[in-house]
Formats: sequence, structure tokens, C-alpha cells
Amino acid sequence: MESGAAPEDLLYERLARDVASLIARGALRPGDRLPSVRRYCRERGVSIATVLSAYRRLENEGLVEARPKSGHFVRRQVTPPAVRPRTRLALSPSKVSVSTSVTALLESMRDPTVVPLGGGAFDPELLPIRALNRTLAALARELGTAGAAYDMPPGLASLRRQLARRSVHWGCALADDDFVTTVGAMEALHLALRVTTRPGDTVAVASPTYFGLLQLVEELGLRVIEVPAYPGTGLDLDALDTVLKEARISACLVMTTFDNPLGSLMSDAAKERLVRTLEKHDVPLIEDDIYGELAFDGRRPRPAKAFDRKGQVLLCGSVSKTLAAGYRVGWIVPGRYREKVERLKFATTVATPTLLQMAVAEYLANGGYDRHLRTLRGHLGTEVRRYRQAIAGAFPTGTVVSEPLGGYVLWVELPGEIDALELQARALERGIAIAPGPIFSARRKFPACVRISCIRRMGPDIENAVEIVGELANKMARRPA
Repeated sequence: MESGAAPEDLLYERLARDVASLIARGALRPGDRLPSVRRYCRERGVSIATVLSAYRRLENEGLVEARPKSGHFVRRQVTPPAVRPRTRLALSPSKVSVSTSVTALLESMRDPTVVPLGGGAFDPELLPIRALNRTLAALARELGTAGAAYDMPPGLASLRRQLARRSVHWGCALADDDFVTTVGAMEALHLALRVTTRPGDTVAVASPTYFGLLQLVEELGLRVIEVPAYPGTGLDLDALDTVLKEARISACLVMTTFDNPLGSLMSDAAKERLVRTLEKHDVPLIEDDIYGELAFDGRRPRPAKAFDRKGQVLLCGSVSKTLAAGYRVGWIVPGRYREKVERLKFATTVATPTLLQMAVAEYLANGGYDRHLRTLRGHLGTEVRRYRQAIAGAFPTGTVVSEPLGGYVLWVELPGEIDALELQARALERGIAIAPGPIFSARRKFPACVRISCIRRMGPDIENAVEIVGELANKMARRPA
């Protein structure tokens, strides 16, 4: 979706969000009648077309239903219970070996015929790709020699200036010179691990955690201690404190905001405690903040970096989940490791491509980014709710599902007799990709869990795919032990 939405479009979306908020807070309950279209027109001073569009939007989201000659009513929601916290702490470091298990998922993501419940890229229509590409083309025409020379670390000044301006909204108020641009967030994380660890060192990670982080740790020859994390509140800080007292930890690698795969959000108090705890043990925090902009309610949570007093937090991010994954534009705020990061950046990739940085900087500067984020957040919040409802109707009794406040992933805990790896294989035979729980753990934990990515609109193809996976899971749950 392009960023320049018409005022009328923004108005009906705002009305729909207002009603959805009343439903979420319980001010409007299942069975309650919404104000009539004409009454809402008078109260809000808008047109009939605007109110009808807002009510249709709410119908599409499954929040309200129209009853002939009666009006619009709040729909009764069918949702699964939320995932229950479960904790288990092992203090012995583990070697990481997840790459083989991830192969089937990555191969399925490359197959356009497979329904991507396990991951993949957003529908391009949800991203301002055309606007970005037009900006890129204009820059290439106007600045004919741009890109002829390397844009040496710390990277393009105009992009770092825009990131510094946005950091005020993150609650950090960083300076231009605090940033080093990178080839996506993965390079930022790679640099952060390289400057804080050596092969054979041990890193503390959340459990479960994104399999890409485990692959990175594996390739660098590091070991991990898995610290339990919960879908609602994130990392178990009491368990982390125990780990830091009992084991030698070189770095802590965590997503503090809308963690993948749990979707968890650590509170400001928890983030501050995390930073202070690591300060006490002189352990750097590598913070993956790639989902920070994707809060459904539009309120951007502060990263843990906001509480950093000693330069020990290395904040990593990119535009891959908000603008364009293929542009591969990311950044790191390395704190006291800045000099090492710049040297290593030059020694590995030399520089981040100039024109792509320019295009992103221009888009951030012209105001389109915030308009786009409002639309994207609303879409993701809607789709996550719809996926949860579909799972509730299709998956076996006893299934529990996370309730994220941002991002786009759901962590699904199936009845214990179901093996997630077998379910992955069976689903793939039917042309559907899911991400099995064991790939999110170095110790191959979570054998009865799967991650579902809500990256596509809940159309007939997605509904059918969820029903098929649910049918397969139900068959596995009913078979004799």
C-alpha cells in the first residue's frame, strides 16, 4: 500500500480503530449494538460513506456483524487460551546445531506454490515498495555518480541523521555519530557478536528464540545457555541472574520488544533491570530491535538501549520488517564498541550500498514512513486476531496460543502427543509451510510447538491452509499412543 492515503481513507480507518479499541477494552461487549450509521455521522461529524466503510472494515476483521434491519453488533469472539509460562533452566552451555533442521523451512519459503504459514516476506502491497523504488530511480538519475565510491563506515550521513531523529521517538535521543549502517540487521548482529565474543565463548539467549540468531551463533563457533522466556513478559530475569552467577557469559543476545517467536514485550521496568543486571556482571547486551516499530496500538516501546549508561548495549535494527527486506539497510548503535565495529565492518563488507541508504533516508525524511507505519500496524493487528480465531476453530482441543501486542508471529502450543516436526513434514506434503518448535532451541526443546507467521491476508487460501494443518494435528492427537 502506498503511503499517500486520502484523508477520507485515514478517517474511516481511525473510526474503525476507535471502535476496535472499545471492544478490546470491554467497553463494547459481545452482543452490544453499535451506534446507528446516522447517529455516528452526527456524533463524529462525518459522512455516511465514512461510517459504512469503518463498519465494513470491522466486519472484515471479524469484530462486528451486520444483522438485517437491526444494525451492527459486536461479534462473539472465538479465541484460544493464551500460552502458559513454562520454565526450565539448564546451566551447562550447549553447542548449537539447528541449520540442518531449518533447511526444510527455508526451502519451502523459496517455493511460490507453498502457503507460507511458517515465514517469508510480506505481501508487497503492504509495503511502500513502489514509492521507494521511484525514490531510488530519481536519485540515480539526479546523482549520476552516486555509488561510484565506497560509503565508508560509519555510513551515509543523511541516513544516520534520520535515524537519530527517529530515536527521539524510541526514547533514546541518540546522535548521528552513534549509528553505523549495515547490510541489514543480520550483519549488525554478526558485528555485535564478533566484537564481544570469541569462538568457544558462551552467549545467553532467550528460549525459545529466533532460529536465525541460533544459526548465527552456530556459524561463529559459540555456545549458548538458554534462559526461559514467557509469551507475555519475555526473558525470565531471575533465571538470567542465576545464569550470570553460575556461568561465564560473554554476551546476552535478546529481542526485548515483540520477540520472535513468542511476540513477548518486556516492560520498561524489566528492560531497565536487564541492563542493570548485565552492567553488574560487565556483560554486554546485544539487543535485536527489528520489530520495535510494529506495536499494534501505535505506541512505540522503548528499547533497553534507553537505559544504557555505560555504552554496554549494542542496539541492532533495520527496515527489513517495515519497508523493504530486499534493500538490506540496517544499523547498529555499538556504544563503547564503536571503533571495533567500524574496523570489522570495513574488514568484512567494506561499506553499505550508497544508493539504497539514500533511498531509505529520503523516505524517512519526507513523512511517508509514519503514514505507512500506521497502516501497517493496523493491518498486522487485524491479521493476528484473525489468525488466532482461525486456529481456535481448527486446531485440537487443548491448543494454546500467544497473544502478542505487536509484530506478526504466533506461538502455538499443541497437545503434548503431537510432534511438531512430523506435523511440519505432513503439512509440507499438502503444500503448507509451518515452523516447528525445536528449531527455536539449541537443546531441541518445544517438540509440541509451532510458530505461525501472519504475513498474508486471511483470505480463502490461508483459511484453507489453517484448516488443513488443524485437521492433520487433530488426526495426530487422536491416534493411539
